[in-house]
Amino acid sequence: MEKVTEIFGSMVFNDSVMEALLPKQTYKALQSTIKQGKRLDAELASVVANAMKDWAIEKGATHYTHWFQPMTGVTAEKHDSFITPKDGGKIIMEFSGKELMQGESDASSFPSGGLRATFEARGYTAWDATSYAFIKEKVLYIPTVFCSYGGEALDQKTALLRSMEVISKQAVRILRLFGNETVQAVRTTVGAEQEYFLVDRELWNQRKDLIYTGRTLFGCRAPKGQELDDHYFGSIKQRVQKFMTELNEELWKLGVLAKTEHNEAAPAQHELAPIFSSTNIASDHNQLTMELMQKIAKRHGMICLLHEKPFAGVNGSGKHNNWSLSTDTGINLLDPGDTPYENAQFLLFLAAVVKAVDDYQDLIRISVASAGNDHRLGANEAPPAIMSIFLGTDLENVIDAVIEDKSFDGSQKEMLRLGVHTLPKLPKDTTDRNRTSPMAFTGNKFELRSLGSADSISCCNTVLNTAVADSLMQFADLLEKADDFEAQLHDLVKQTFIDHKRIIFNGDGYDEAWVKEAKERGLMNLKTTPDAIAHLLDEKNVKLFEKHNVYNRAELESRHEVRLDTYSKIIHIEALTMLDMANKDILPAMSRFTGKLADTIAKKKAVGLNCEYEMKTSEKISKELDLMYNAVVKLEEDEKKWNSISDLVKLGDFCRDVIIPDMNEIRLHSDNMEMVAEQKEWPYPSYGKLLFGVR
Repeated sequence: MEKVTEIFGSMVFNDSVMEALLPKQTYKALQSTIKQGKRLDAELASVVANAMKDWAIEKGATHYTHWFQPMTGVTAEKHDSFITPKDGGKIIMEFSGKELMQGESDASSFPSGGLRATFEARGYTAWDATSYAFIKEKVLYIPTVFCSYGGEALDQKTALLRSMEVISKQAVRILRLFGNETVQAVRTTVGAEQEYFLVDRELWNQRKDLIYTGRTLFGCRAPKGQELDDHYFGSIKQRVQKFMTELNEELWKLGVLAKTEHNEAAPAQHELAPIFSSTNIASDHNQLTMELMQKIAKRHGMICLLHEKPFAGVNGSGKHNNWSLSTDTGINLLDPGDTPYENAQFLLFLAAVVKAVDDYQDLIRISVASAGNDHRLGANEAPPAIMSIFLGTDLENVIDAVIEDKSFDGSQKEMLRLGVHTLPKLPKDTTDRNRTSPMAFTGNKFELRSLGSADSISCCNTVLNTAVADSLMQFADLLEKADDFEAQLHDLVKQTFIDHKRIIFNGDGYDEAWVKEAKERGLMNLKTTPDAIAHLLDEKNVKLFEKHNVYNRAELESRHEVRLDTYSKIIHIEALTMLDMANKDILPAMSRFTGKLADTIAKKKAVGLNCEYEMKTSEKISKELDLMYNAVVKLEEDEKKWNSISDLVKLGDFCRDVIIPDMNEIRLHSDNMEMVAEQKEWPYPSYGKLLFGVR
């Protein structure tokens, strides 16, 4: 392998490449676009495009694509070559500024939630200059946003960029109040830890459920799972290590800051964690990471599973979204700091996050809602569906001291006031991690642990950015009018913590007592995706996004429709897959097995031999076989109703309340049969083979 320092970013049209290849004035103008959001005119774009094309061709690229993130949850691309015909049957390689800045795609072919009809096909991609172009498989990838002819966002990234602008504007207002005149922008930064499973490709090929749905719809537990905790941080198998090595190399070439790799808790489960990046870039990089994981795994004879719960009975996979705020001068605003000035500022930003999570707990839950994640949330590796914040004992003591006007060290010798020159030094990360908390403070960042492994990180960060920006705007509006800034600051932080302390919970999120306590506190418990999505169009949520121009009402209505439609279709596909497996494989296989048992019983009885095993086993399987068949018939009848329900809200509720219970009933009886059936008679590879098949 080449040196990491030599290959890192080698396929990225990054800042150092731009500085080397672009004229000084063009480079300066492009930096203004990237850092300050200024427009890049067509003439300068042509210069950038030409340099980008020459660089890409030198790297072996023959095509370019506008790479975007539609509301499918995955990325999209259409490749065009650089070739342009010339007289005499010749060609030249061209790439114009217009081609760099804007492309066109068939918008009606992507989910739009009614924003685009089939006869209104046009959708436009526009260059996102804040995210570097890169080369992958001889194609120049240009990160873009995707919008309709009327300007509505048809993608994940547009709203994310809008939310980043909003929170930057409001955070700068706050910093000005603390006398900071040097900061020009505040960026949200994210490190998205990615969990995943690796299974043997040959075994995967024998499982229709894994092929069609990404998770096992049938399967009884293996004799051994994760009980011994021997896989977590254990020695990495050679085959997996080779995969990880190639994955790192390819990610590093694309400028992805892949940092940490290790075995996760469940057998066959692993994790990759990157270093923090600007949220926009982190979103692009996480999409690349998931794509490359799946491609590279196949080269090593494996399949990478990104479903949130591919196996029952062991941990599922999440994506821990480590979110923070940093200035363009390199200061982390969620770091308590070393001076009274920094401490008071930190407490104000902390209060903004606490208020945001409490005010918009439903939106944060919606941002992580999916059919796959419904299987994971609340299980023993993921936080519950109830949103709360973990701050740790020390910070909670500080908050209590602020509320009660007492010294935070427990003494009552002096009053704790938030004067920017007098506040004592605050504790940093002195608390344990809370794996049961949806939103845990970990020293200088918040870790949103609820996000599912297959999801884009754009949605949850759009919500976090917008909600926190709204808190900061309210704070700035009040503090800018204050006659006595320090007195108003103290009263504001104190009252905010009083009003929103209910969202702070440092205990065990898995404890049933917490469910009861959370209800008493007035917190929402939105257990399923339909429960959560029902609140997306609540008036307070529409007002939030419209006020900050992140989404308009039509864009929110489209997302409401797309999310419900996606949920229902996923359940529908799973139900059809389950019926296919049950009718074509499991029921016939177990019928044949009972027939063999009957033959054996008859032969043994004829010669006077004991056949208790065969009789008991036949009795068990025959009973479960009949129960499973009846459950299959019920699912078939209920599935016939699926196409007749046109209202997406009712369809989502129908899937949750009828189809999923039907599927659970079928699985129960199938898994009971698998536990006693002869292994060679069972039509699919077992959990044991799948979880321990990569050696």
